[in-house]
Amino acid sequence: MRSNKLWRFDEALRSHHDVATLVGVDEAGRGPLAGPVVAAAVVLPASDLKELRDVRDSKVLTAKQREELYPVIRRHASHVALGWAGWEEVDVHNILQASLLAMRRAIQKLRLGGGPLLVVVDGNKEIPRFPLPQKALVDGDAYSQSIAAASILAKVARDRWMSRFDSRYPGYGFAQHKGYATAEHLSALDRLGPSPIHRRSFAPVVQGALPLAE
Repeated sequence: MRSNKLWRFDEALRSHHDVATLVGVDEAGRGPLAGPVVAAAVVLPASDLKELRDVRDSKVLTAKQREELYPVIRRHASHVALGWAGWEEVDVHNILQASLLAMRRAIQKLRLGGGPLLVVVDGNKEIPRFPLPQKALVDGDAYSQSIAAASILAKVARDRWMSRFDSRYPGYGFAQHKGYATAEHLSALDRLGPSPIHRRSFAPVVQGALPLAE
């Protein structure tokens, strides 16, 4: 099974780096025009649990599959934490730096014990000015079970947040597209202008009408 391959990849990382603890980190929300970036940090058991064999990159799962795996991952992980970077921080720092900031915040919430560990970060950038040993893995969510689990937690948490804000800022369709630049979303931006949670540094938002008042 693919998920067994993901677990074996993590096991090889633990062995190669001689660490007992592997921390998988990933984010959701780099592409949307609105809302926060959400990161998750996850420590999975070192054993190959059958309950986690369906864990894989969140992008290849349906929304229903992600929702079903979310409580399973939280139940079996030894450590789980979420970190957020708001849309204002995206505009101030840019989307890459905001994503790395959310990842840093997620890891800092883990309250890890002692012992050798390695943080594996999805993507080609390590977290800057970070004291723990880390390794950036391009497409890590397709190879590492720990990163894949983090990708699911981050995606579900962000999607739920955007769905809640659909009722606060009606008309944009946040519950459906979660802030991504769909035709429906772009049409709403043309019609309504940006909401308070839109990212003003993103071109389609800049091109919209005057912002709504709070």
